[in-house]
Amino acid sequence: MSADISTPEIPDPKTTGPAGELIRFDNVTKRFGKNTVLDNLCFSVRPGKHVTLIGPSGSGKTTILRLLMTLVKPDEGVITINGDRLFPADSKHVREVRKNIGMVFQQFNLFPNMNVLRNVTEAPVKVLGLSKDEAEERGRELLDLVGLGDRCAAKPTQLSGGQQQRVAIARALAMRPKILLLDEVTSALDPELVAGVLDVLRDIARTTDITMLCVTHEMNFARDISDDVLMFDAGKVIESGPPEKIFSEPEHERTREFLGAVL
Repeated sequence: MSADISTPEIPDPKTTGPAGELIRFDNVTKRFGKNTVLDNLCFSVRPGKHVTLIGPSGSGKTTILRLLMTLVKPDEGVITINGDRLFPADSKHVREVRKNIGMVFQQFNLFPNMNVLRNVTEAPVKVLGLSKDEAEERGRELLDLVGLGDRCAAKPTQLSGGQQQRVAIARALAMRPKILLLDEVTSALDPELVAGVLDVLRDIARTTDITMLCVTHEMNFARDISDDVLMFDAGKVIESGPPEKIFSEPEHERTREFLGAVL
């Protein structure tokens, strides 16, 4: 798979946040009722980097992605994207910043009444203002990239789960995001379909400049694609570093316990 998907160039560090950061969380806290899911969280991601969040269920990983997608708001703290505040900010500004972010969810969330190509082109036409012809040309390139160039006319119900997830990946890329968020994208798939989806994501990581923030329990995948791995527990980053360090020589006892259970 070698199609050019025309991703954005990595931003000039002078136009990003401190020290060229693309994503930055400053003292972010998120509560659901009495449950503190993120506790005074601070971390940052530089442009073009691939960062994987690991840790037990309920440790706050998916909440980070939902905050970046503006699906929920923090109770405290500041989130910035490319030097612009995502929170706190007015709704119009949030929508503009949000255009730089694409997400692939656990569930595929495709429109069942639309064919595959229209699922990929609908948002670029409606949100980015692309012409139908331009959106369809790019949509076909992306569907070729994910191995579904021959299924443009199919409805989602005619595809396997793995194929639907690959359409969802193409749909996210169609928005030309600077940041791609991946939330346990293989967790809803039958085991025999997982490898194909992960191969597509490895290809994207290898051939594009998109910044990736990934939540996964697929540790071999995390080892393959990550520049950095962040280990979460109880809403905090308890250990971080390159994958060879985290997976081979973790320093924190909780990291060793977690990896011992999942590897």
